[in-house]
Amino acid sequence: MNVWLAIAIVLIIVVVTVYLYIRLHPIFGGRPSEETRKRMNQSGHYSKGKFINLLETSVDHGLKNTFSILRDMLKKDVGRRPAKPLKVVPYTSSSNPPETAAVTWFGHSALLLELDGKRIFLDPMLGRAPSPTPIVGGKRYSDRLPCEIDELPELDAVILSHDHYDHLDFVSILKLRDKVKTFFVPLGVAAHLERWGVHPGRIREYDWGEEGDLDGIRLVCTPARHFSGRSLSGNSTLWCSWAIHGREARIFYSGDSGYGPHFAEIGRKYGPFDLTLMECGQYDPRWASIHMVPEESVQAHEDVRGHVMLPIHWGAFTLALHPWTEPVERARVEAARRGVVLTTPRIGETVRLGPGAEYPSSTWWRTAD
Repeated sequence: MNVWLAIAIVLIIVVVTVYLYIRLHPIFGGRPSEETRKRMNQSGHYSKGKFINLLETSVDHGLKNTFSILRDMLKKDVGRRPAKPLKVVPYTSSSNPPETAAVTWFGHSALLLELDGKRIFLDPMLGRAPSPTPIVGGKRYSDRLPCEIDELPELDAVILSHDHYDHLDFVSILKLRDKVKTFFVPLGVAAHLERWGVHPGRIREYDWGEEGDLDGIRLVCTPARHFSGRSLSGNSTLWCSWAIHGREARIFYSGDSGYGPHFAEIGRKYGPFDLTLMECGQYDPRWASIHMVPEESVQAHEDVRGHVMLPIHWGAFTLALHPWTEPVERARVEAARRGVVLTTPRIGETVRLGPGAEYPSSTWWRTAD
C-alpha cells in the first residue's frame, strides 16, 4: 500500500473517531429543545445561530497565536501551580443555613451561598480537572475538597454562568442532580442538564435581563463578555453574570467576563451590592477581551457598586500562563490603592456578611508552598 494512502486512512480514522466521540459522549452535553431554540431566535443577543457579546469580542485563533501559546506552555513552569497540594478548610453544614448571609469558596468559581435560609451553589465545578478528560487540563491544586459532594446538604438551587468545563462539570452534576431543587441557567444550557438526567421541570432558563425568583430571592441574569461551547459548535449557548438580591444581602456573581461597560450598567440597574464575587484570574494579553486582569476586576467591582470584593477564578486550576498567586497579589495592591475592601478566604473558609462582620484577609497563599 502506498505510504501516503496509509497515512491518509489513519488520519481519516482518527478524525472520524474524535468526531463520533464528541457527538456521542454525554459529557459534551445536549442540543437545545425546540422551545429553547425559539427563545434563542427571539433574543437580541443571538444572530446567525450564535450568541454575541454587547461589544465586539474576539480571540485570535490563527496559527501564529496558537503556536505562541503552545510555545509558552512548554516553557519551564515558573510558579504556575503550587509546589505542593493546597490545604483546605473543611466545610461542615448545619441542619439549617446560618441566620446571616454567608458564602464559602470551594476554589476557582465554585461558591456555596447561604442566603435568606436558602442554600445556593454557584458554578459547582467540583471535579478533578477542567476538561472533557482528566488526562488533559491540569488537575486541581488540592487533593480534596472542603466537602465531598455526597456530604453536601440538600441545595435549594444551583446557578450556572455558562457551559465551559471549568464551570459546568459533568460528573459533579451527576452527583448533585438529586440534591438540587431548581437549576437557574442561561439560555441553551438546560439541554446539557437534561441529557445528564435532570428533569426539565427543575430547570429555569434565562436571557440577559430576565429575572427569576427563589422563594423571595430575586435572581437577575445579567450580561457578561465571554463565549461558550463544549464541543464543535461555539457560542451556541449563552454566558452570563448574576445579580442576587436577598433580604439579608445583595450579591453580584461575575461568571467569566472581559471588562466592559456592562458592569457600570449592572451597577446602575441592580446595585449596590454587599459582596461581589469577581473573576480575577486565568488572563493573558492574547485573550484580554474575555478575561479581566486583576486591576480591571477591581474596577468592575467599583462599577457594579460593590462594597466587599472576593476574588475568584483562581486558586484551583492552571488555565493561563501567569504565576498562580499573581491574580490575588495584584488585586490586593489595586484594592488598597482604591480603598476597596477585599476579602481573601482560604478554600473552604466561610465569609459571613452583615453588621459587624469581619472579612478574612490573610495572605495564606504566601505560605502554601
